[in-house]
Amino acid sequence: MITVQSTTAPSQWTTFDWWPPVGWWPEAARDLLGAGPSVSATFVLPPTLASVHAARSYTTGVLAGWGLSELAENMELVVSELATNALRHGLRLDEQCRSCPVHMSLVRQGSLVTSAFTDPGASVPVLRYPGPLDTGGLGLHIVESLSLRWGWSALAPHGKIVWAVLS
Repeated sequence: MITVQSTTAPSQWTTFDWWPPVGWWPEAARDLLGAGPSVSATFVLPPTLASVHAARSYTTGVLAGWGLSELAENMELVVSELATNALRHGLRLDEQCRSCPVHMSLVRQGSLVTSAFTDPGASVPVLRYPGPLDTGGLGLHIVESLSLRWGWSALAPHGKIVWAVLS
């Protein structure tokens, strides 16, 4: 587990160096905050098939360490969907950014935990409404149904962070 502090202003974070500074929380979910400990853990996902499984396992271990094992089942599903999207859609890039990693961070504020993924891709996460014969496209619906709130923000000079808050 890595606990990170940063003095970098939010507007200066980039896809290449984003690590959640102590106290970071998605702007669109600040109204959910209450009292309690603030800690974070970050994991870099290599662009391999095993990364989604590794992200789920990492999540389970971190939540157990934080005494929040009751969140593990739902958080594993959310992490699976967000990791899959980051690896599938966020790494479709030109040669210049092929080596850019996907970062996964878990940020705890009291009993709330945010799962956040950064990737260098420009594609915007959108809730799709797939047809009855489509084999995919429901991932963000799963994230939306299990989380208190989810969203995304652009990062400079390119890339994004996609996050979901669970309690």
